[in-house]
Amino acid sequence: MKVTVRDSSVLRTVEPHILEAHLETAGWRETARILDGAAGVWRLKKDGFYEFEILLPLKPDWVDYAARISDALKILEEVENRSQIEILGELITNANNIKIQGFVTHVEKHNNKMSGKITLFGIVFDKLRKINVSLADDEYIIAIIAYQERLPVLCIGDLSKVDNVFTLNKLQKFELDNI
Repeated sequence: MKVTVRDSSVLRTVEPHILEAHLETAGWRETARILDGAAGVWRLKKDGFYEFEILLPLKPDWVDYAARISDALKILEEVENRSQIEILGELITNANNIKIQGFVTHVEKHNNKMSGKITLFGIVFDKLRKINVSLADDEYIIAIIAYQERLPVLCIGDLSKVDNVFTLNKLQKFELDNI
């Protein structure tokens, strides 16, 4: 089953320079800058001919930015023979208000206080990923219980990725998950 990503708020989180780096690594070449440098035309040469083309907007505030990113994902899905979700998981650097279910795999105590950093494994864009979360007070106690009892947790917050490390910030919810 093919899943098409249509959520414009998620598509808008793809930063142009991240997508450019992905394209370049995959053998795509930028062949032109158009609209006074506001967009790049990227082409992939196959069998000696340019067979695929992506119009990459370089300004995320464009009205149709999400639509252009969606078009790029459709083309990359075909070229790379991978799902849009899998590709998006590599491109995404932040996602606000995301819900994650997972298991606490590590609890780190911070200065003899009821706070610290935890690591959990959770599903983000259809892939199991390691996510760091800083907790305090009741949420930290819940994390310890979840870790000791191997219980699933549910959390909501803003996800960011820096150097392939995911961190959940601005936590809105952290609780035991009643599956």
